[in-house]
Amino acid sequence: MDAPPPSPAARRPVPPRQPPEWAAHAWVWIGFPSHEDLWQSDLGPAREEVAAFAAAVHAGGAGEEVRLVAADPASARAARALAPFATVVQEPFGDIWLRDTGPILLGTGSARTARSFRFNGWGGKYELEGDDTVGLRLAETAGLEPIRHEWVLEGGAIDVDGTGLAVTTEQCLLNPNRNPAMSREAVESRLRSDLGLDRILWLGEGLLNDHTDGHVDNLARFVGEGRLAIPAPAGKDDPNAAVFEDARRRAEGFGLEVAPIPSPGPVLREGELVPASHMNFYIGNAAVVVPLYGTSSDEPAVEAIAALFPDRRAVGLRADHVLTGGGSFHCISQQMPL
Repeated sequence: MDAPPPSPAARRPVPPRQPPEWAAHAWVWIGFPSHEDLWQSDLGPAREEVAAFAAAVHAGGAGEEVRLVAADPASARAARALAPFATVVQEPFGDIWLRDTGPILLGTGSARTARSFRFNGWGGKYELEGDDTVGLRLAETAGLEPIRHEWVLEGGAIDVDGTGLAVTTEQCLLNPNRNPAMSREAVESRLRSDLGLDRILWLGEGLLNDHTDGHVDNLARFVGEGRLAIPAPAGKDDPNAAVFEDARRRAEGFGLEVAPIPSPGPVLREGELVPASHMNFYIGNAAVVVPLYGTSSDEPAVEAIAALFPDRRAVGLRADHVLTGGGSFHCISQQMPL
């Protein structure tokens, strides 16, 4: 008796997917602070923090190629002076948050493709010239013809483990300031069709005072297939304790293993609570670079993340001045799969 023909779902080819961040990289783009009117007195110190991050990722050539993206000739010269080991790419942009504005790369090797999504300044908060097209231009400089999708999605709003599973937050992807006409089902459908994802873990809220409306890369990060790192509250005064607990419950209920990472607790700048998070680490070929804020959680966070990546060196670096712009190391980087 002949076997029945395969179902339409079985015949459908597996779409290209974004590799997990711990997969090998050909290089990484890192945004270099370029606008004095945005950074003001933090411009110089932020540039130094970015250069230190780039050096840790490059690891003396043992890590990966670093491509610093500067917005103008003067900033490009400053980038070359601070990071002579890096390739400097000059492309106009509004600000350095390439995780959100840069291309999302799917596949590996000759099968790599670039996807670009509409960017509206995190729901209309910071719409700056060049940010909506820098992803297209960077993909083209890499020799890729980007595919443009005309719905709003920032790269920092999702994290993947490479198996078709992604994590995101309801606060961000279901926010009416992004795609007001799209339901949860419509968002999931687009994530499947545009990024090859087939399972979505929806967390609730993100960090307090995060102008991205709850980007997941400040809250939860995949550190292995089916393994999700989530902060553990620093104490009763941790302003995000309820957010962390809700994320943990949802992740475990989804069947994932949760790896706890210390939270820095309340971090204030000029009396205001800022969304400081050790979760905004970058997983490079040779090093995992963890943002630090001068809190008692700094060393324990580096140790906890080091234990998750025994094949890489965990490096903790201060990110106070980069944080004044609203993010940290993961937010300013976008990797190219090997």
